[in-house]
Amino acid sequence: MVLRFFIFAVFLFMSCADGERDNPYDPGSENYEPWGSSSSEPSCSSSAVASSSSSSNSAAKEYDYCVFVSEKICLKGPLTSCPTGGTLSNSCPYGSSSSVAAPPSSSSARQSSSSSKPSSSSVVPSSSSIPPPPPPSSSSVAPSSSSAPTQSGVPGPSVTDGGGNTYKTVIIGSQTWMASNLNYAAPGSKCGNGSSLSDANTATCDTYGRLYNWATAMALDANCNSSSCSEQIKAKHQGICPSGWHIPSDAEWTTLTNFVGSSAGTKLKANSPLWNSNGKGTDNFGFAALPGGYGNSGGSFFYVGLYGFWWSATEDNASSAYYRVMNYDDEFVGRVSNYKSNYLFSVRCLQD
Repeated sequence: MVLRFFIFAVFLFMSCADGERDNPYDPGSENYEPWGSSSSEPSCSSSAVASSSSSSNSAAKEYDYCVFVSEKICLKGPLTSCPTGGTLSNSCPYGSSSSVAAPPSSSSARQSSSSSKPSSSSVVPSSSSIPPPPPPSSSSVAPSSSSAPTQSGVPGPSVTDGGGNTYKTVIIGSQTWMASNLNYAAPGSKCGNGSSLSDANTATCDTYGRLYNWATAMALDANCNSSSCSEQIKAKHQGICPSGWHIPSDAEWTTLTNFVGSSAGTKLKANSPLWNSNGKGTDNFGFAALPGGYGNSGGSFFYVGLYGFWWSATEDNASSAYYRVMNYDDEFVGRVSNYKSNYLFSVRCLQD
């Protein structure tokens, strides 16, 4: 309970911090549209902040970390309790940790749409005020398949990337996917390091893989982050994937979620305590999706343990591309588009 009040107070402070910004995804902007219902949006009054902070006082002892020995990673506090499998500690034996981030104001998150997503002509926000990408909503879920099987996927042959990293694979329907996120150290890729990004490998990358902006993932020139490069995108676009594999298109992601069927997020998420607040999935197909969070172009790292984000090879417009997102408290797989250059997401490769 103390952790929930702590997270709420952090989010409430962030949402009230800056009234001058003008971005519909930014909780501090004048034209912010809440992810949940307006009746549930927290007040920005000083009394509300005081109430939240005072009510969070407790005699429970706080610890600096939650240590997961089997995963060799830590969640950074302060914490008074751990998800299943974790142990409270004042030190992290693995050299780096993953901060506990405040979630969005509501699990009933809205999807980016043509009416709410910034157009390609919009001014890209500065890296210091980049808002979090919108989490999934039930309206973004691909139609379910009544005939989708419930058994686990069939293991496929392993594959090795250009950096010597080897990955398990899984056959799901007519597709063969990597069973973990890509961890290839392409120039421009980053690793989460506490609340910031690092060029060097960290324990976070060993667990969740590296993060890439869209042009880096696609192995295209950096100017493709701000202008359309549709003529350079192949039907099976290899990008930074190993030979014989490619960055999945938006349509290929939809093929996956259609095959998995209803509650695709639950069925594709790993059955792991790394999903905060008991948000782990059932991993019916061996896809083993983990909440690797995301980075922004300003060098910050967010939402590890809460959300996983994965690029597609499909542009929405000159400055935006589609991606998929899963979160800790939702059974859906969200389909959203956002700025190619501002966000660094995970990559899952698909066999040609």
